[in-house]
Amino acid sequence: MELLQCFKKSALDVDLSSPWFWISVFSIAFNPFFWNVVARREYKTKVITKFFKGNRYSGCYALAAVIQTLGAIRFLTFEKAMLHQPKAECFQMLFTQVAAYVFFVVGFTLVMASFSPSESPGHSLVKTKTRSTPMRMLGDYFGILMDARVISFPFNVNDDPMYNGTALMSLGTALWSSSPAGIYLSGFVHLVYRIALAFEGPFTSEIYRKRDESRKAGPRDS
Repeated sequence: MELLQCFKKSALDVDLSSPWFWISVFSIAFNPFFWNVVARREYKTKVITKFFKGNRYSGCYALAAVIQTLGAIRFLTFEKAMLHQPKAECFQMLFTQVAAYVFFVVGFTLVMASFSPSESPGHSLVKTKTRSTPMRMLGDYFGILMDARVISFPFNVNDDPMYNGTALMSLGTALWSSSPAGIYLSGFVHLVYRIALAFEGPFTSEIYRKRDESRKAGPRDS
């Protein structure tokens, strides 16, 4: 009850005039928009692969590096935004701080585990001939397709561990920082990723549908 009263008291304690708040909003929204547009462009035109002289693995590594950099910028602007926002001192109670720690650790675990699953997922994982590399960055758009969906952790507990893990890490950081604005931004992270998945999911399914149809058809006679 005390926590609910605290939240009601500070729920609107957000400084919308702070430039860093809107920079964070932009960064959160821009990242999935960027990688969806660029990845689809690659799928249709192979523009990145051509830049790397036909090496699709190098292209995928490069795109992954850009996405990781954008993710780091997003997190830095998120933290900067919270520094310029009012604090809810009552969030510093033990329960809230423990919850913040749990959210962050769970989110971090989901994100890191999604980079190196023990089995090959049905999408978004770069794989060499001998082993999977720790690179789950839209590899399917480069024509690097997997044989089966992953069923090991974290995919056996969550369908979208990277996205949901990122949202949980943001929420944990916001609670730890006693930032009402950070909580709202965390909710925005989750919303943006839900929207991104609404576009990514069907497109990825279509890629694999075409691959499966091609396999069933078999090689054409020359």
